[in-house]
Amino acid sequence: MLNAESNIAGKAQLFAALGDSTRLQLIDRLGSGRYNSITELSSGIDLSRQGVTKHLRVLENAGLVKSARAGRELHFLLVPEALTPLQKHLEIVSTQWDEAIGRLRAFVEQQ
Repeated sequence: MLNAESNIAGKAQLFAALGDSTRLQLIDRLGSGRYNSITELSSGIDLSRQGVTKHLRVLENAGLVKSARAGRELHFLLVPEALTPLQKHLEIVSTQWDEAIGRLRAFVEQQ
């Protein structure tokens, strides 16, 4: 049971990290598959570089991005495999809902 609880806690941390529009925007920008500087990631976002950095740290703590120092700048890279547990979880939930809707439909049609 402890493993299942820690697995749920890990997914909750990932969902929480993605539950912010700025962080989703950063994930979208990091989707290029290459390292991006904070300067690049801050461009067009109505937030200071420090604010963007705080959001990137949340994503990094959740394992969704990783950082590397290049001189004085930090660069960030998306870790796409970190999204796999969420994708699998959403597929399971989707299947459960499809089955529940199917049972409801069958019930209603029998009435």
